Amino acid sequence: MKRFLFATLVALVFCAATGWAQSSTVINADGTVTFRYTNPQARDVQVDVQFAGRNPMKRGADGVWTATLGPAAPDMYPYCFVVDGVSVMDPLCPQYFPNEGFKNSLLEIPAREGSLAHDIKDVPHGKVEYIHYYSQSLQGTNNAIVYLPPSYYHEGNQQRYPVFYLISGTTDTEEVYYKVGRMNYILDNLVAQGQAREMIVVLPYGNPTKLLPTSPQGMGFGMDVFGNDLVGDLMPYVESHYRTINDADHRAIGGFSRGGNQGLSCGLTHLDKFSYLCSYSSFTSTTLPNVYDNADDTNSKIHLFWLGVGTDDFLYGTARDYMEFLDTKGIRSVKEYTHDKFGHTWMNAKYFLTKTFPLLFNPEASEQAMRNSQPALVATGNEQAFTPGVMARLFPRPIISPEFSASGVTFRMKAPEAREVQLQTELHARPLAMQKDDEGVWSITLTDHLTDVFKYCFLVDGTQVADPSNMYLSPDKGFKHSICNSPTNPYSLATMGNIPHGKVCYDLNAGTAQYLPPTGNPTVLIRLVAGPDDTPESWFKVGGADAIADKLLAEGKARPCILTTDAQAKATPGIKMKVRTLKASSYPSWPARRKALEKMLLKN
Repeated sequence: MKRFLFATLVALVFCAATGWAQSSTVINADGTVTFRYTNPQARDVQVDVQFAGRNPMKRGADGVWTATLGPAAPDMYPYCFVVDGVSVMDPLCPQYFPNEGFKNSLLEIPAREGSLAHDIKDVPHGKVEYIHYYSQSLQGTNNAIVYLPPSYYHEGNQQRYPVFYLISGTTDTEEVYYKVGRMNYILDNLVAQGQAREMIVVLPYGNPTKLLPTSPQGMGFGMDVFGNDLVGDLMPYVESHYRTINDADHRAIGGFSRGGNQGLSCGLTHLDKFSYLCSYSSFTSTTLPNVYDNADDTNSKIHLFWLGVGTDDFLYGTARDYMEFLDTKGIRSVKEYTHDKFGHTWMNAKYFLTKTFPLLFNPEASEQAMRNSQPALVATGNEQAFTPGVMARLFPRPIISPEFSASGVTFRMKAPEAREVQLQTELHARPLAMQKDDEGVWSITLTDHLTDVFKYCFLVDGTQVADPSNMYLSPDKGFKHSICNSPTNPYSLATMGNIPHGKVCYDLNAGTAQYLPPTGNPTVLIRLVAGPDDTPESWFKVGGADAIADKLLAEGKARPCILTTDAQAKATPGIKMKVRTLKASSYPSWPARRKALEKMLLKN
C-alpha cells in the first residue's frame, strides 16, 4: 500500500542522501560524522550540533570547511553552521527543524539494525493531512496536522478511533512532532508490532495568536488562548470531519516542554473530556482549581497520568518538584527519567512517545503502569532550575521580521559583526542594501510588492541566510529561503474569515502532494508541476494553492477541484473531469505562478 508520509523526509537516512548535488555530512564507519560546508569568502566557520556542541571547522584550499566530530549514537540531531557569528542552515540538507525562530538542519544517523523507534520500516503507514479551520475564539484561521491510522481509509471501513492531541514545545510549529519527533513512524511501527492501538493523532499549533495580524479584542494576559481554541474550536472540527470516539475514555492529551504544560493544564481542567494525560519534559500549575485537593475524585477520572523528564534537563528541578507535589496530594502518576539524551531535546521527546503510545487507550496496561509507579526522586539540592535568567537566555528579546504596516514591510536581521547585509528577493533584480543601527540590527523597508507572496533571504557579507525571525521557510531542494506573506495578500488565511477549507495530503512513495476540496464532487483536476528547485510542498507552502482554491470555492467563483503535484495524474475512470496542467517553470516568480493558478481556477 502507499505510504502517506511527508515530502521533505524524502532523504530517508540522513542529509548526505543520494540525489543531491553534493554531500554535506558523511557518517564514518567509527560512528563519527564529518561535516562539510563550502564558503570560500567566510572568515570563520563553526559547526553546532546537538551531540557535540559548537566546534571550529578548518578551511581547505578549495574553500570547503570541514570538521569531524563524535562518535555519536544513532538518532536525529539538529545542527547548523555558524558563519562569521551568524547561524545558517546547511544548504545541502533537505531536512530541517520547523521553528518560529532558530533555523537548524537535521542530521540522521541510522542504526545498522534498523532498531530505532522512529525508523521508517516496511510496515503499513498512516496518512498525514494538513488542515485549516476557523477558530471562533481566535477570530481567525488556525492550522493543525492530523495523522490517521493505516486502516482509516480502507474501503468500507466505518470504524471510529480514539484521539490523542499532541502539542509541540515553545517556538515549535505544529510540524515538529511530525518532522522531528517522527510520531507517525513511531506509532506505525508499534501498531505493526501489536504494541499500540490504532488512533488518530492531532498536532495543534501551540502559539496560535502568532498566526493573526492582531490579537482579537478581549484576548488579554492570563487568558488561556490555546486551551480555548483547542477545546472550543479544534476538537469540534476534528470530531465533525473525522470518525472519532467522543468521550473522555477515548481522548488523550500531552506534549513536550510548553506543550506538556498546555496539555496538562487543559487536560486537568477538562477531566470530563480527557482521561489520558502525558507530560514530556514539563510540568504545570499547582493551583488549578478542583484538581489537587480532591485526590479520590481526580484519580477516578484519570486512566493514565504520565510524566517524563531527563535528569540533565534544565526543567528537571521544576518537573521533579511537580512530581513530588502530586505525591503529597495523593494524585497517582507514572514517572520516567532519562540520563543520556542531552537534556531538553527531541531525543527525549521521541523516547517518551515510545513509552506512552502502548499505554494510551489501553485501560489494563495503563492501570498496571499506574499501580507500579514509584515516588518522585528525592531532591539533592543540585537540580537545574528554570529561573528568569534561564528564560532570558533561551528566549532573548525577539527581532520582528518581516513587520507589516500601512507604509510598507520592514525586514530586520541582527548581525553586529557583519560588514554588509543586503536583502535579496525573487522580485528584485539586485540585492538591496540594508542599514545598521547602534544595536547591530540591519533593516530595510519595502514599499512595493506589498500584496505579493515571495521568497527572500539576507546576504550577510555575501552568505545567504534565511530570516531567523520568520517561521515560514520555502521547502526548496537546496538553500531554503524565507517566505514573505503579507496579511494584505488577498488569499491570506489570517484574513480569510469563516469559510470551509480543504486538506492537503503528502505521498512520499510517489513524491507528490494533493489538495482535496472541502465539499462537492471535483470536476477539475489540475496538475501543478514543480520547478527544478521545488519540492512537493512548494505549490502549497509558497504557492498557496490550497488557500486560493478554498477562497474561490467559497465565493462561488471556481468549481470543486483536485490539485496535485503528480505530473502524470489522470482523471478518475468513469468520472467526467477536466484535466489541466500548470508548470512552475513557465513563470519567473511565485507571484506570477499564483496569478496563473487563480486564472486557471476562475476559468474552470
